[in-house]
Amino acid sequence: MSILKNPIFISLFSLAVLVHLTKLFGFSLPNSLAFYLNDLLCMPIVLSLCLAAVRWLKKDGHIYIPWVAIILITLYYSFHFEWLLPKFMSRYTADLIDVGLYFVGALLFYVFQKRLF
Repeated sequence: MSILKNPIFISLFSLAVLVHLTKLFGFSLPNSLAFYLNDLLCMPIVLSLCLAAVRWLKKDGHIYIPWVAIILITLYYSFHFEWLLPKFMSRYTADLIDVGLYFVGALLFYVFQKRLF
């Protein structure tokens, strides 16, 4: 579980929670932070949690998520949150910028996963 104790993971997770809390309590943030920062942080956080879970289940601290799995997970998130949910729930809006940010976050995770974890 050293991934979940990594200062970078803790910082990214804390930043995402902070953005959610500011929205919840009605504080205003610049639009770029309010609408897009969590989309950028989403995949590094989700993929880090996936990596921690796989390492814990397999009892192997040397496993890494391959790029194909990263792409598939990111495609799933893009489909689910930017196409499917907006069709059924007014809370969600489809935004191609969000999809791009998911993939940028996934790329950053892929590049840094072996260095950080």
